[in-house]
Amino acid sequence: MAGKKNKSATKDAPALTHIDSSGEARMVDVSQKPATERIAVAEGLVIMSKATLELIVSGNAKKGDVLGTARIAGIMAAKRTSDLIPLCHPLALSKVTVDIEPDKKLPGCRVRASVKVSGPTGVEMEALTAVSIACLTIYDMIKAVERGVRIEGLHLVEKKGGKSGHYLVTDNDAD
Repeated sequence: MAGKKNKSATKDAPALTHIDSSGEARMVDVSQKPATERIAVAEGLVIMSKATLELIVSGNAKKGDVLGTARIAGIMAAKRTSDLIPLCHPLALSKVTVDIEPDKKLPGCRVRASVKVSGPTGVEMEALTAVSIACLTIYDMIKAVERGVRIEGLHLVEKKGGKSGHYLVTDNDAD
């Protein structure tokens, strides 16, 4: 692989930060970046039948408290992101929240995670990982009654801090 160039760089776009000039994957050196407060929010949906959603809301799922278990799983996942995604930095997170709202209109659950750190790199991957694992936990706990559950719409909603500043999804971003 030696001699490969980072072909992700173009005249109009910067190079991918996790690829070196030889085209090899690398962990980004953040040692010279200032520690600032960084926040990321991510969201995803778990779509299911109305009957399955009612089992969750009523607390009658055979495996127990679906939403409470998914919330804890999401928090644990955010803390372990660097163990799951090879080039992520291990971070001492200062706050992780996972909120799960049953939504009869979907029908299903809206999962939202917010992650905060004071450090030299962002927490987008931690927020996205928290939502992913919380959604997968919901699926795991209800798959015995409905295998056709769908996980959809995993995305970054907002990030604050760092050199790139504030990013907030708008309705135009969805197009």
